[in-house]
Amino acid sequence: MVIKRRHFKQEHSLEERLTEEAKSLREEASVLPAGMEKEQLLKRTRQAETGAHMSA
Repeated sequence: MVIKRRHFKQEHSLEERLTEEAKSLREEASVLPAGMEKEQLLKRTRQAETGAHMSA
C-alpha cells in the first residue's frame, strides 16, 4: 500500500509568509521583559527576515 501525501497550494509566497512571521514575532517579543525568551524570539525574527531576503 502506498501512502499518499497531501498537497496544497500556498496562497502567499515564501517571502510574504516569512515577513509576516517576523512581524508577529517582533510584536510578541516587544511585550516581554528582557531575558532569554525575548532573545530567542528576536533571533527567530532575524532568521525569518534573513530568509525572506535570501529568497528574493
